Order: sequence, then C-alpha cells, then structure tokens
Amino acid sequence: MTQAVVREAGSGALGAAVPRREAPDKVTGRARYTGDVALPGLAYVAVVPAAIAHGRVTAVRPERALAHAGVLAVIHGGACPRLHQTSDADLAVFQSSSVTYLGQFVAAVVAESPQIAREAARMVEVDYAVAPHRVELDTAAADLHRSPDRGPHFPTDCSHGDVEAALSHAPVRVDATYTTPPYHHHALEPHGTVAYWQAGGLTVHETTQGPSGTRDILARLFGISPDRVRVIARHVGGGFGSKAAPKAQLALAAVAAQVAGRPVKTVLTREQLSVVAGYRTPTIQRVRLGAEADGRLSAVSHVAYEQTSMTSDHAEYAAAPTRTMYAAPHRETRHWRERLHVPSPTWMRAPGECPGMFALESAMDELAHACGIDPVELRLRNDTANDPHSGLPFSSRNLAACLRTGAERFGWAERESPPAQLAGGRGFVGMGVAASTIPQYRFPSRANAQVDGRGRVTVRIAAVDIGTGARTALAQIAADTLGVGLDLVAVEVGDSALPSASWAGRSSGTTSWGTAVVRACEALRAEMARRGGALPSGGLEAASDTLDELAAPRTHSQHAFGAQFAEVAVDTVTREVRVSRLLGVFAIGRVINPVTVRSQLIGGMTMGVSMALCEEGVLDPRYGHFHTRDLAAYRVATFADVPEVEACWVDEEDVDTSPMGAKGVGEIGIVGTAAAVANAVHHATGWRVRDLPINARHLVEAEAAAGREAAEGDRAAAGEPG
Repeated sequence: MTQAVVREAGSGALGAAVPRREAPDKVTGRARYTGDVALPGLAYVAVVPAAIAHGRVTAVRPERALAHAGVLAVIHGGACPRLHQTSDADLAVFQSSSVTYLGQFVAAVVAESPQIAREAARMVEVDYAVAPHRVELDTAAADLHRSPDRGPHFPTDCSHGDVEAALSHAPVRVDATYTTPPYHHHALEPHGTVAYWQAGGLTVHETTQGPSGTRDILARLFGISPDRVRVIARHVGGGFGSKAAPKAQLALAAVAAQVAGRPVKTVLTREQLSVVAGYRTPTIQRVRLGAEADGRLSAVSHVAYEQTSMTSDHAEYAAAPTRTMYAAPHRETRHWRERLHVPSPTWMRAPGECPGMFALESAMDELAHACGIDPVELRLRNDTANDPHSGLPFSSRNLAACLRTGAERFGWAERESPPAQLAGGRGFVGMGVAASTIPQYRFPSRANAQVDGRGRVTVRIAAVDIGTGARTALAQIAADTLGVGLDLVAVEVGDSALPSASWAGRSSGTTSWGTAVVRACEALRAEMARRGGALPSGGLEAASDTLDELAAPRTHSQHAFGAQFAEVAVDTVTREVRVSRLLGVFAIGRVINPVTVRSQLIGGMTMGVSMALCEEGVLDPRYGHFHTRDLAAYRVATFADVPEVEACWVDEEDVDTSPMGAKGVGEIGIVGTAAAVANAVHHATGWRVRDLPINARHLVEAEAAAGREAAEGDRAAAGEPG
C-alpha cells in the first residue's frame, strides 16, 4: 500500500495555457492518421462513380478489370454481399440499382495496390437507364416540404403572435432575401477507412468524429453485436462536421474486406470529398423585420429554403437562431426543403447558425441603417434577459458585454460616416459588426478514471480529438477535479473499446466528455478519501455515466454568445475586398485552456472570412456535378485574405452548462463573421451584398441595386411616379 496525496480539488490546471499534448507527434510526423495505417496483406479499393445524375444501373461488365494483373475483385450490385440494414441509402452500397446523384458509387475494384485499383476502376463498364434530373433549389417548387420537428431542444418551426399584422403596422420595416451557396469542408485529412474481419468481428480504422456511434451503425449495417465491432480513430485531421456521420467509403471498405478476405484500405480523392463527404446545403432566406422608430423590434419573420437529397432528409435549420437572439412580441421561423438529385448534404461547422445568422445579422444592419441608429446600439436595445422562444432565463447571456467590449477594443466610436477613403481615392474603408450565438448541448457519455499504486491517473473515454486539443483539455479537467498535478494525468481517447462517448460536434465535446470525466474523477476521489489516501498496489478505478444526469428537463436556456467586428477596404475600381482587421469577443463560460480556445475561435473566424469572400460550391445544372470539385477550383482564404485576427472573451462561468463552468467554443467563431464583413462592405460603399460570396459579380449587382434604390428615392421625393 502507498499513500497518495489527496489535496483540495482545484490544481490550477483549469485556465492554464497548456500546449497540446499531441503537438510534438504532429509536427514530427509520429502521429498516425487513418491513411497511414499499414497492415500485413493490405489491399486497396477504388470506386467507380456514376456517370449520370438520375436513373438506374442496367448492367455492369467487370471482365476487363478482372483480367488486369493484381485485381482481386470487382464489387457491384450483381456481385456484393447483402447488408442486414439498408434504411440509410447512403451507406447501403450496391444494394440497389437506383442512381440518385452524379458520382454515386456504382462499383468498386479491390486490388494489390492503389494504382492498380484506380486503373482497373476505369476499365469497369457500366450501362444506365437515364432519367431526367433536377439539381437547382427553387423556392416555388411544387414538392417543397417542411423540415421534421426533430431539432434537439427546439421545435424546427415556431409562431408567436400575429406577425403579418405587426409587420403591416410597423413604422420601420426590412424585407430582404439572402442567399448562401453550397460549402465544402475539405478537411486536411481525406475521408478514409482501413477495415478487416477476424473471427466474425469487424475492426476499422476510420476518419470519424464519433467512434462509439460509428461502431453502433456498423453493427446494425452488418447485423452483428456492437461488441464485435471496434472503431479506432487515434488522430483525425479535421472534420468540421463532415466526419460526424459515417460515409459510403466506410461501408464499402467493410464489404470489400469481406469479399477479399483480407484487410483493405480506401481513401477518398479530393474530388470525391465534394460528393461523398457531404457539404453545407445552399440556402435562400427571407427575413422580415418590423420595428418602432427607436429600433425596438415588434415583429420578426425568418423563412429558410434548403435542399436535401433523394436519399437523406438532412436539415440545416438556418432560421433556428432567430428564435433566441432578440425579443419581439410577434415572431415566426419556418424551414422548407426540396429533394433534388444531388449528393446528401451534412453538418458543417455551426449548422444552421452559420448561414442563418448571416441573414439575420445582415437584416439587423439594414434595420439600423433604416432607423438611423448605430448598429451596436440597435442590438443592445433589443437584448433580452429571457429566451424569447421558451421564456426560460438564460444560464448566462453576456451578449451586451461582448458588444460593448468589442466596440471599445475595435475603436468603433471612430467609425466614420462617410467612411474613410482609401489611398489614391480608389475606394473606401468601412467597419461592420454582427452578433453570434450557438446553442449549448451535453450528450450522454461514459468515462473511466484509474489511479495506479504510484498515484498516476489514467482517464479513458471514447472521445475523439479532431484537432481541437481534447486530450489536453480532458487532462486539465481531470487534474483539477482530483487536485493532482497535470503531469500525473494521462488520457486515452479515439477507440470505441473505451467507455462510450458522444460525437465531436455541435460544440459539445468538451462539455459532454468533460462532465463524464468530472463525475468519474469525483467518484475516484471519494474512494481515495474513504481509504484515507491509501492506494492498493493494483490501484483504484471509478466509472461514470451521465445518461441519468442529463435526462432532467432544462431550467435555463443555454447558449454561447459573441460579437464580431470587421474592418474592410473596398477598391471600387477593381471591386477587390480586403479584410484589414477582425475582432471577436465571446461569452463562452469558463475557459479551460486559452491556447486551444483561442485557436478554435480564430480558426472559426478565418473560416467566416473565407465564407464571406471566397468559398462557393458551383453546381452544373446540365450534368448535376460540382464544377468546384477540388482546391484548384474551390477557393479558400489564405494568409493574405486574413492579415489580422484577434479573439478574446469576457469573464464568465456557467455551471448550468457544465460542472467546469465552460461552454463549447468550436463553432461560435464562424457565426456572425460573414455578416460583419458584409456589413462593413455596406458601410464602406453603400452597396448591400445579400448573396455570398462578396465577389466582383455580386458587388456589381449590389451597386446597380443601390443605384436603382437611390433613383426611386429621388423620384419619390420629387413626386414623380415610380
């Protein structure tokens, strides 16, 4: 027996600026990703994509491919094991002859090398019966349908009061339509899988944001017990939501391993990522605001149109954040979707809030302009202590502090009207602001905490680190709860064989997993205290399960808030827009690690600038494919586009959201950033850009629209007919 040092909880680990534990492995190349996994006898898979956007496969002729040296098998609808469950059509590879989008997997080749597999895949001949396709989102389409009422902790649609009557009587009104294009994730690590079967059990190395959930889906897909499936994801190189739900390459790898009788690997190409890995749906959003002359809202209407595929019912919920942001007695949100012959959209960083807040915060800027009120002041006047939708008090809401702090730090009081002129007189410099919010979730998770006979602690949980620093944050949480030094705590993650954990998404990882770790460490600490600090040679361990704890109804509305400020320079000759400064101030609860938190916030804000100025998925209506299939055609922001970004936070602790007092930070940085940039462009030029990205074409259209509005105003002032 040895004596462990049991101090008061609170080791000083929480709040400490600690470098990521895995950083040396990543910068030296020791970190192994899915594509790096090498196993004896490994075979490789290449897919044959559908050459049509709609129809069915009538014949597959694999003879030429099978005759190629090194080819082990060709898998297709006529030569494929039957899956146990096929309700998810995106995972039910080769179970149907139906084709619902261009690029869908219709066959696959298993070979001795990736080069042979790719070459042989081009030899597989496929015949089709072609049917007409539709790929363009249309708000007047006859087959629009409402989103299902299944959003976590909120209804998808809502209505309070009489919106139409309130809008008709409002002294000041805004009625505008905003659009966002498709967005692709393009994580640094492509989606890939290594799979093998052994003694009736399946093991996969997978690019996933949720090993536990992926394990359960695979078990249902193949009709086996979850304890016969193991999913390993030691390191995941970015996901942004695209790796949250399993994709077709996972099911394909598992099937191919069955057929080949040996381990197989498949890694999607960069072009395939724009198809199979999902994308953010384009949106068309109509926002109507009614307000008194002093800017106080009386009515808010937000209706969003989105697209989904023939095989998925994914919803973006772009109007959802409007229910929470500002108080108004008359409110409505609506979501409509259209099924098209397109790949299935999926979650992308801040799903719903990201495109939805672009529309709402752009409309709020238009309202401020119409009322002649400063945009920061307008938002402060419409702040609220209770959630406008549920009526519940917020667990914490420091939006006003974010706005005031940001205005002071950014020099908002020096915002000029008219704006400052660029050197040479070729354009102007403008400032814009937007607010942001993200709902806070905690999902049930389990954790195990073990202390050995020497006082060293190991925490185990099937969480996954997608580059956010989860290993480091969980170690800090454990050290603080146990009152031990951070150097005494090890963390094991990234394996479904560990205690089950929720996925890494919706800014919920740290709050969900951290709660489970706190409870496991509290139980371990109690057992150590009961023994007077004496440890048996074999050590002690304790486990937790937060399912019951999180089942209780919420007594507060839980959200993170923020405010983004942007300064832009617009060259009115070349139509070039440059973001010269960007500041984000956030209310995100207790900050566990300022190093990783700042990284997440700046990363999100950088993605927001990219959304505002660069990114645009372009779909070809004739053939149904994305023109922007790789990083040569799909432009993302570079260092030159984002020269100066600052992220900070207000002092806040929210124990209703997590026992650590922390909130999620992974997504809020992107929310509001695009609107702040667009609002800054309007301040600089007087041109209102309602369609992203803010490129030369949209600026020319905005300039023309501003000219028409000015001409109509002049005619009205002169009493002339319109």
